Amino acid sequence: MIKLNQKSIFISEENEILKDVNNLKKEEAKKNTLTYSILKKHNTTDDMENLQIKFDSMASHDITYVGIIQTAKESGLKKFPLPYVLTNCHNSLCAVGGTINEDDHVFGLTSAKKYGGIFVPAHQAVIHSYMRENFAGCGKMIIGSDSHTRYGALGTMAIGEGGGELVKQLLEKTYDIKYPNVVGIKLNGKPRPGIGPHDVALAIIGKVFKDGYVKNSVMEFFGEGIKNLSVEFRNGVDVMTTETTCLTSIWETDEKVKEYLENHNRGNDYRKLKRTGVAHYDGLVEVDLSKIESMIAMPSHPSNVYSIKELYENLDEILTKVEADCKKLGMNIDLKSKVVNGKLKAEQGVIGGCSGGTFESITDAIDIMKGKVVDNEFNLSLYPGSQPAYIQLAEHGYTIKAMKSGAVMRTAFCGPCFGAGDTPGNNQLSVRHNTRNFPSREGSKPGKGQSSSVALMDAKSVAATAINGGFITAATDLDVEYINPKYTYDDSAYKVKVYNYGKNIEQEENDLIEGPNIKPWPKMPKLTEDLVYKIVAYIDDPVTTTDELIPSGETSSYRSNPYALSEFTLSRRVPEYVERSKSVREFEYSREAGENPFEKFEELKKIASKVEKLSSMKLNEIGIGSLIYANKPGDGSAREQAASCQKVLGGWGNICKEYATKRYRSNVINWGMLPFTIDSEIPFIEGDFLLVKDVKTALLEGKTEVKAYVLGKEVKEFNLKLENLNSTEREIIVDGCLINYYRKQNESK
Repeated sequence: MIKLNQKSIFISEENEILKDVNNLKKEEAKKNTLTYSILKKHNTTDDMENLQIKFDSMASHDITYVGIIQTAKESGLKKFPLPYVLTNCHNSLCAVGGTINEDDHVFGLTSAKKYGGIFVPAHQAVIHSYMRENFAGCGKMIIGSDSHTRYGALGTMAIGEGGGELVKQLLEKTYDIKYPNVVGIKLNGKPRPGIGPHDVALAIIGKVFKDGYVKNSVMEFFGEGIKNLSVEFRNGVDVMTTETTCLTSIWETDEKVKEYLENHNRGNDYRKLKRTGVAHYDGLVEVDLSKIESMIAMPSHPSNVYSIKELYENLDEILTKVEADCKKLGMNIDLKSKVVNGKLKAEQGVIGGCSGGTFESITDAIDIMKGKVVDNEFNLSLYPGSQPAYIQLAEHGYTIKAMKSGAVMRTAFCGPCFGAGDTPGNNQLSVRHNTRNFPSREGSKPGKGQSSSVALMDAKSVAATAINGGFITAATDLDVEYINPKYTYDDSAYKVKVYNYGKNIEQEENDLIEGPNIKPWPKMPKLTEDLVYKIVAYIDDPVTTTDELIPSGETSSYRSNPYALSEFTLSRRVPEYVERSKSVREFEYSREAGENPFEKFEELKKIASKVEKLSSMKLNEIGIGSLIYANKPGDGSAREQAASCQKVLGGWGNICKEYATKRYRSNVINWGMLPFTIDSEIPFIEGDFLLVKDVKTALLEGKTEVKAYVLGKEVKEFNLKLENLNSTEREIIVDGCLINYYRKQNESK
C-alpha cells in the first residue's frame, strides 16, 4: 500500500527510480524539482541554501489576526504591503465571553479598512476554502497563521506559521529558512469505490509520522495516480500533509487544475507544473492508491492509524492500547463499553472544515445516506467549507436530502476541529472528517472529569457509520452510486458580504475599534548575560501538542487578551503551571524594579550563594524566568500563543530533545525565549533551579552551546544546545521579542 524508500534517491523524468547514479550530481538534480523552481522564484537573494522568502499573499483567521496586527502596529506598520485575507471561521460563535468574539471581528474589519485588507465575515468561508477559491495558483507561495495552510494540489507552496512570521511579511521583511529537504510522494493506481481523500491521507500519515520521515521537508507529489484523482480529492489529501510535520507540499498540475481555476474565474493563475530531467529527492514515499483501504485514526492522534478491517480483526487489543495511551494523557475513556456484538459504536459524526467540507466530500456522503436515515442516537453535522459550496449543495438538492436523512446542515465554521462546536457527551466517541483528534480537541475537559474522544475517518465512512446505527462502518463495504454532480463556482455571496479594500472605489482611513477584551502586549524584558530558571513543568510524554500548551475551544475567545489567555496555559496537562510561573514572574518583576530578589524571596535565598559563586554578574542583574521541559513540544497548530502565553507568565525558554515542528520553535524564538535542546541524560527534575551562563554572549557570537548548572544540594554542570539560529533570530532573543527587535530598528532610523 505504502512504501518508504532510502533517504537519497534519483527519479527520472518518467518517474522511475534510477539505480545507476554514479554520474549524477545531487546538487544539480535537486534543481529539477518543482520545489526548487518555486523557492528560487520567491527567494529575494541568490543564496539558495539560506532562503529569504517573500510571499504572494497571506491569510489569518479570527483567533490569530488581532495579535498579528497589534504586533505589526507596534513595530511600525502603515499599510498591508501584500494581499492579506482576514477570515472569521474560528471564533464565529459569540456565546462565550459576551461580546468578545464579535469585538474581534469588528477589529478585523476596521483593520482591513485602515491598512488595506480583505475581510471575510463569519459563516462565509473556512480560511483555506476561501484561499483555494480566490488566491491559490500555480507557482505561487502563500503564508497563513494556521497550521493547515496547504494549497499544494493547486500548485501553490503554502506554509502555516505562527503570527511572528506573518508580522515580518507585513513589515516587508523575509521568511528566512535553510533550503529544506524534499521528499517525493509518488502516487500510482486508482482508489477503489468508497475510498476518499482522508483514507489516503491517514494512510500516509500513519506511515511517515512516527520516525519523522518528512519532518520539516517539502512533500512533492507526482506520478500517474494523480490523474485518477479529482482536484477536491487532491485538496483533501494535501491539507492533511500538515499532520506529517512536513514544512509544506507541492503537486504536479494538469488539465483538471486548469479547469478548476477557470471554474473559479482565475484561468490566468494556471500553468502546468511538471518536472523535467532527473530530480533528486531526500526520500521517496510510494503510494499504491488501489490498495488503500477505509481507514480510521483512533484517539488521540492522526497517526494512530488502522484500516477499519484491521480494527475489527484486533478490536480488543487496539481498544486496550488506546484507552491506556489516553489515560497517560489524563483522558479516562471507556471504548470497550461501546462494543456491541463485535462492533464499535460512536454517538456522533462531523464532516466539515478545510479537509471534509468540500462540495465533493459532502455530496458523496449524502449519496451514501440517500433513502436512509441517521439513527436518533447518532448526531451527524455537515459543515460546507464556504458559502459557494453551500449554494451548490442547495441548487443540486443535497441540503434537502441531508436534512430528510436526519443530518444537520451548518455554516462554514472550523469549531468542531478545535473544540468550539459539536462537543460530544462525556465518554462519547465522535467520528469526524476533519483534521485532528488530539486530546480534548473535541472540547472535553478531563480536568473537570469530562472526557470524550474523536476518531478520524473519511466522509464516506462517516456517512456509512451514520446510517448503520453509529457502528463504525467502512464505506467500501457498501454498494453506492455516486452521482458526482457538476460544481459551478458562484461567488455572489462573497460579492455581497466580503470587504475587499483593493476593490472599493472609496477607500477611507478608519481608526481601529478595540473592544474591552483586546489588550496590548505587556512589556518584554531584554535578555541578560546569565539567567536563572525554575523548571515549572516537566513533561515526559513522547510528543506535546500545542493544544496541551494552550488549549483551544472556549479559550480562543481570549486570544486577543494576552493576560486572560495566559491563565489557561497548560491547564489541561499541568494545571499547576500557571501559579508556579506567576511566582517566578514575581522574582523578575522585583529585579526589574531595582530590587535584589535573591535577598527578598526565600526560595532564591537558598540558591543565592551558589549563583554568586558561579556567575560573574551581580545578583540583581541576573534575569529570572520559568522554563518548560518536554521531550518533543509543538506538534499541531501554528498558534503563536502556545509560546507567547509562556512569555507573558515569565517564561524565558524551553528545553527539549527536539522540537516537533519548525513553526512552534519559531514562535518560541519570536517571543524572545531560548529554544534549548539537550542530547544528554536529563539532569534536572520539576522544581529545580538552573543557572545558564554567558547566554547573551553565546547568541551574539554565534555559539551553539552554553554551560548550565542544576542548583540542587550538589551543583551539576551540563550543556545546552542553541543550534540552527540565524543572526536575526539571535538578535530577536537578545532584544526580548520580535516587537522589541522592530521597535529598536524603528527608533534607530
